[in-house]
Amino acid sequence: PVLGASGAEGGSAARTASDGGGARFALSPPLSLAVMCGIVGVVRRRAQRTAPDPAALIAELDRAVTALAADGPIGDRLIETAYAAFPHVDVLVNNAGMGPRMPSHEVSEQLFDSVVNLNFKGPFRLASQIAKRMADGDGGSIINMSSTGALMPLPEVVPYGSSKAALNAMSVSLAAEYAPKVRINTISPGPFL
Repeated sequence: PVLGASGAEGGSAARTASDGGGARFALSPPLSLAVMCGIVGVVRRRAQRTAPDPAALIAELDRAVTALAADGPIGDRLIETAYAAFPHVDVLVNNAGMGPRMPSHEVSEQLFDSVVNLNFKGPFRLASQIAKRMADGDGGSIINMSSTGALMPLPEVVPYGSSKAALNAMSVSLAAEYAPKVRINTISPGPFL
């Protein structure tokens, strides 16, 4: 099974996939994996969104899907919910992010903590705990969605770029810690226009 954790950027990184009949469509990474793998758990931070529901989109592709609610902080409860729904997780996609553009001196401590919690702390908790279970089992793969903002810092998005840079460093460290059974990589898309 594929577990896709999605936040504010949940549907922004798109990939073109084929349904096997020649039709092509754009899907976020967790949805693209659903096309290939079939059984998917989709986690959303908020129950109500204006964007299309990923679980409904996967179901339309005639794939098995379990929607896991994740209102509030991502943590051990979410991990236990995922493992209660599936015997194991083969792929984890951490596809969450937020980073409002504003002058750094206007960033409140609460906003800073929110950005770091979503972009780094949540993915760390999920990746470290699931990587351990993968390493103890048959292995797996973890994909962390980062940003070119981590590689080429810009003004007025300092908490965002910094937290995505931390995500990159975490990915390298966890990859070394849980290799060879667990592969951990980042994908760093550029700006979306």
